[in-house]
Amino acid sequence: MKSILTVFLSVALVAACTTSAPEAQAQTVKSYGAVITADGAMSMDEFAKAIAKSDSLNAKVACEIITSCTKKGCWMHVKMPDGTPMMVKFKDYAFFVPKEGLEGKKAVMQGYATKEVTSVAELRHYAEDAGKSKEEIEKITEPREDLFFLAEGVLITY
Repeated sequence: MKSILTVFLSVALVAACTTSAPEAQAQTVKSYGAVITADGAMSMDEFAKAIAKSDSLNAKVACEIITSCTKKGCWMHVKMPDGTPMMVKFKDYAFFVPKEGLEGKKAVMQGYATKEVTSVAELRHYAEDAGKSKEEIEKITEPREDLFFLAEGVLITY
């Protein structure tokens, strides 16, 4: 009986000593478009302050993706510091990002930002691409001034 108790306590002691903390999940970074690095990327707060002083800006920005085009992956929205979306398109329509699964993912993008007025027709087109309902699309009745980012390259962390 004493030996059974000794074996049981030994096994319990070994089990307690060999448990480890859960391993951190490995993250994968995928590159789209021109090859870029994350080095020197400004935060969205820094970007918002810089673009507020200008009509355009050449920049490398770290951001959070809100959504992407569900039809082709030919655009994405990223979150500005105030929560509003900024439209990102891809230079020369030369590359696309995944059509789904990007919500909340972190990205670094390099390119050129501008302030532009988006027509009602184009806003409705984007809403359709994003899978919005007919009722939501018909509510779009005014053009809107937006920030646009023409990305040469994008890194997305999965």
